[in-house]
Amino acid sequence: MADSSKKMQIVFASAECAPFVKTGGLGDVAGSLPAALVRAGAEVIVMVPKYATIKDEYKAQMEHFADFYVSLGWRNEYCGLEKLEHDGVTYMFVDNERYFARDYPYGFFDDGERFAFFSKAITESLQHLPADFECDILHCNDWQTALAPVFLREFYQGLPLYDRVKTVFSIHNVAFQGQFSDTVMEDILGVAHIPAAATQLRCDACSINYMLGALHYADAITTVSPTYASEIQTPEFGEGLDGVLRERSYALQGILNGIDVAAFDPATDKRIAANYTVDDRSGKAVCKAKLQEELGLEVRDDRPLMVMVTRLTRQKGMDLVMYALDRILSGGVQVAVLGTGDRDYEDGLRYFQDKYPGTMAARIEFDPALSQRMYAAADMFLMPSKFEPCGLSQIIAMRYGTLPIVRETGGLKDTVIPYNEFTGEGTGFSFTNFNGDEMGDAVFRAARLFWDNREAWNQLVTQAMSQDFSWTRSADKYLDLYFFMHPEIERPAAVVDEPEAVAEPVAAEEPKAEEKPDEAEPAKAEPEVKAEVAPEPEPAAKPAAKKTTTRKTTAKKATATKAAATKTTATKATTTRKRTTAAAKKAAEAEAAPEVKAEVAKAKPATKAPAKTAAKKTTAAKKTTATKLTTTKAATTKSAAKPAAKVEETPAESKAEVTVETKPAAKTTTRKRTTTAKKTTAKTTTPKAETKPAAAKEEPKAEVKIKPAPKAAEVKAAPKAETKPEPAKESPASPAAPAEKKAPSKKTSVRKATATRKRR
Repeated sequence: MADSSKKMQIVFASAECAPFVKTGGLGDVAGSLPAALVRAGAEVIVMVPKYATIKDEYKAQMEHFADFYVSLGWRNEYCGLEKLEHDGVTYMFVDNERYFARDYPYGFFDDGERFAFFSKAITESLQHLPADFECDILHCNDWQTALAPVFLREFYQGLPLYDRVKTVFSIHNVAFQGQFSDTVMEDILGVAHIPAAATQLRCDACSINYMLGALHYADAITTVSPTYASEIQTPEFGEGLDGVLRERSYALQGILNGIDVAAFDPATDKRIAANYTVDDRSGKAVCKAKLQEELGLEVRDDRPLMVMVTRLTRQKGMDLVMYALDRILSGGVQVAVLGTGDRDYEDGLRYFQDKYPGTMAARIEFDPALSQRMYAAADMFLMPSKFEPCGLSQIIAMRYGTLPIVRETGGLKDTVIPYNEFTGEGTGFSFTNFNGDEMGDAVFRAARLFWDNREAWNQLVTQAMSQDFSWTRSADKYLDLYFFMHPEIERPAAVVDEPEAVAEPVAAEEPKAEEKPDEAEPAKAEPEVKAEVAPEPEPAAKPAAKKTTTRKTTAKKATATKAAATKTTATKATTTRKRTTAAAKKAAEAEAAPEVKAEVAKAKPATKAPAKTAAKKTTAAKKTTATKLTTTKAATTKSAAKPAAKVEETPAESKAEVTVETKPAAKTTTRKRTTTAKKTTAKTTTPKAETKPAAAKEEPKAEVKIKPAPKAAEVKAAPKAETKPEPAKESPASPAAPAEKKAPSKKTSVRKATATRKRR
């Protein structure tokens, strides 16, 4: 059962912590993350060495809480705990002047012994904490505290107070691992006689690795960005530990760092020349002019100002800077660099400052106040790191409206969205490979946007300043990990309530985010309606065009086949049969013609008529057939072909049926020569009459499809349908009909004479 009354109690151990002591990003994390965890409902105690460099104002506020002795190999060292409450967080400073009364946190010959003592003091002090505080999570950071999980499991396992402690180890930079001679293992650590510890600490034949021990012993491993968590599992970025990290990949995850948004707020920051906000950035121009004047640069607002606040090392990409700086400065971009580091890079920056006065400024010093003014005043922030676990400088720069130019690695890739000129999205500029030319291209992409499209530049600045990099988001993910490791502790409701009380603007924005989809729904619904309505006429128009073409081709084919069939029947049939059956044919077809007219007249208005050229072609075909046939046969073919042509103007399906059914009719007339002419005429007329009702049945289908068709085609269809049956009934009505009858009458007289001669 989960215990709802108990809070998650965390000991957060770090070698540095802002604002007391800070040399890099670790100090920022240790100074901000515990406060966010406290706001989220957890109880946190931060353990930091009591360095001599801590300001006296903080030392005066410290209260002596406890003291005890720590065994370190054959040594027995004093350890005092000095308590300090600051911003709602409890800090415990580990006091031992022999180890920590130095003018700088790191860089001494006995660092292995100093931080082995610090790790052992952390584990020992868990039993000297306030009475109501029982540690659930021991969160260690970097190699300085990496031995705490090793000591916890090897020296304190089995004690009731320590059994419930789960350890989390965070990698802030895998390049700094804490490697020392293996003589430290017995002389200082006292674990040489423990095979498991000796094996898992040793990295080669004669040295041990503090971080390697933490990776083996910690219950969970985190790093400071998701991309960096993937990169350190490869030989390129793993620094020799990629095998262990792949082995324990199930326990490894990346949680992105944040920044203290209250401390880094351009609207309230007193360290900058003028305050400004996202909506009103007029103060940023004032900051830029003041910084240009302070650094001895030309005071011009039409030239982009690019700054760097960094350690001057290869890891920070200084090789690329030295390679491309001449090109950048000669291209019209102002550059200002603040930092200390390798002598070669320092001298190189001084050289460029002398070569480009008024365009280049180098400050080889450590000045936090100046760095803040540079963040606020610059247009661009350059950070071309060879590898970067997370990086806070680019986040701070975006907070102040300075667009970062970064290499796509580690946390830089996770925090900076590259600018897309087509969609306008992005929060900065990036390049992929560790290459000086690519870095120079990225700088000039940013400069070109600054010069050529100031509107898009301002929009990009707005997007960068609107990003949320608060520690509240990161603290929630760490709490997810903590409560996963301690399922018996119930996550209280205060985890949700307290951050809302602190970040009221975020809570107020949530309903807006819910309303936006509702407002967008009608806009999305309208295109759907249009999409449903618009396609309807298009499919109707396309079939209509296809039908008109198919009607023309089928009409030609049908008339040609009928003409051929009627030729064969005319030559094979005797003239006497034609004479006797002429009257019967006319009578039968005259009866069928009115029925065909009525059916076709009903169906024609719904269908589209073919072009007039098709009608002319059919009449021409009829003329040719009439000239070759006898007078009686010509009359029958005219009356039979014209109703058939009417049927052929129906949809393609009915045309196919007509052509198929008329061909067998022609064959039957050739085969059955001995039968009477009445039977043949009945057979030829009945299939055609049968096809006409079939066409009439199919025509209603065409009516549904061709509803959206234009009315002009329907108007043309009606007169064409009416003009064709008229010559069948009343031959004198059309001028072409008499000509057709006169022309065959001359030829038939010759044929009659030849037929009578043959009989005689």
